[in-house]
Amino acid sequence: MIEIELPLRLVSVANVRECWQQKAARTKAHRRAAIAVPKHAVPCVVTITRIGPRMLDGDNLQSACKGLRDGIADRLGVDDRDPAVEWRYTQEIAKPKRYAVRVRIESEAA
Repeated sequence: MIEIELPLRLVSVANVRECWQQKAARTKAHRRAAIAVPKHAVPCVVTITRIGPRMLDGDNLQSACKGLRDGIADRLGVDDRDPAVEWRYTQEIAKPKRYAVRVRIESEAA
């Protein structure tokens, strides 16, 4: 099992009003941040936990994680839609207020 915490702020991209260039820069930064995630053999289960001051609803949580998910898939050497990788999303409220992301990769359960 691998677990790492990254200093990223995952925001609800569905509700953000911004220029396409800002969105592209954030997505690129999230994808690049995945370089810190160690490689792992597939099949595996990847759990992305958003840590922030408030909860997002389910679809916003998943869309906020998209750039990071793509970067992690790159590190694993697979496409993010490959069925050999199961993607899970969770979130935690941080007190005091802070933002981060925890990535956990485990071998697939038997």
